[in-house]
Amino acid sequence: MIEKINQVFEEKFGDATLLVKSPGRVNLIGEHTDYNDGFVLPAAVDLGSYFAVALNNENKFRFYSYNLEDYYETSVNAYEKSEKRWANYLLGVIAQFFKAGKTVHGFDCVFGGDLPMGAGMSSSASLETGLAFAIDQMEGYNYSTYDLVKLSQKAEHEYAGVQCGIMDQFAVMHGKANHVIKLDCRSLDYELFPFEMEDQILILVNTGVKHSLAASEYNKRRQECEAGVSLLQKFDREINSLRDVSSDLIRAHKDEFEPVIYRRCAYVVEENLRVERSCKALEQGNFEEFGRFMYASHDGLKNDYEVSCPELDQLVDLAKRVDGVLGARMMGGGFGGCTINLVKKSAVAQFEKTIRENYKTPEGDSPEIIKVTIDDGTRPVLI
Repeated sequence: MIEKINQVFEEKFGDATLLVKSPGRVNLIGEHTDYNDGFVLPAAVDLGSYFAVALNNENKFRFYSYNLEDYYETSVNAYEKSEKRWANYLLGVIAQFFKAGKTVHGFDCVFGGDLPMGAGMSSSASLETGLAFAIDQMEGYNYSTYDLVKLSQKAEHEYAGVQCGIMDQFAVMHGKANHVIKLDCRSLDYELFPFEMEDQILILVNTGVKHSLAASEYNKRRQECEAGVSLLQKFDREINSLRDVSSDLIRAHKDEFEPVIYRRCAYVVEENLRVERSCKALEQGNFEEFGRFMYASHDGLKNDYEVSCPELDQLVDLAKRVDGVLGARMMGGGFGGCTINLVKKSAVAQFEKTIRENYKTPEGDSPEIIKVTIDDGTRPVLI
């Protein structure tokens, strides 16, 4: 892909001075914990976005989308939000450099990628961090990776209009091959844990169901979690979020909760513990144990947090039928999107066969099956 991107750049603009790869990401466990100051366990993957860039003397920003075969340009001195939605992800990054008092000279950019759209692999974060990294390299600003992460997140908030958390951009920028990232969403401290996939592979299966309820239900879940925190603060003033709540404490006051609020909060408390225990399993190289935590995570998301859907549940149930599937769960906000499956390499053929024979998308098609490996974060590449 990067060779194709570079070739198109040569045809349109001349020689590129920098080539960049910015990966997508998966989240192995730790769902709906981020906005509760909890833990998540994402990883960068081998699929991603690719950029060829070079400064120009035209006082213009000129972009070409390889996948969309679409072109956009604007004056350096008169850029603004575009009617082209894809351009706003890039313009938003440029705007953040200017807001920080930096100069961004005119440059040319051809970009494209092999991330499946709508699969919950953070294609937008991949675009934002990739361009932020490229601009930083071209201009020689030497921003820290953390600064580039925050800049990219603000770009999505202000230009794409999506109030995303920080996990996506963080994982895309800080990924390391054969490792997962345990991210503390309160402090943004992180640890790397080994995820050597000699005998296993990660496979996503796309339900083909759009996240039609995700936005409204996401806000509702946040409110339910906040209601639980308010109740528990009566018993412990040190509690600021569900991150501060132990299993013993919440169980001790179960009868004082509304049943729905209790289930929501209990899920988050347990999911944080699952992330912690999953990391210990990885330290021991125990993928079977890790897989059991994945299944438990899905059960909590289905029964207690209630953000799954019949299609996601069906795919997880199908995965359980196959010997050699160690774990499976829904990934992302819910109500559609993908499952993530930890599969022994010896079982991949049977897993794919079982899925294709027993599951069709709402349109009646075979589902998209996406194999991924864990890769390094945003970086320059050579060809």
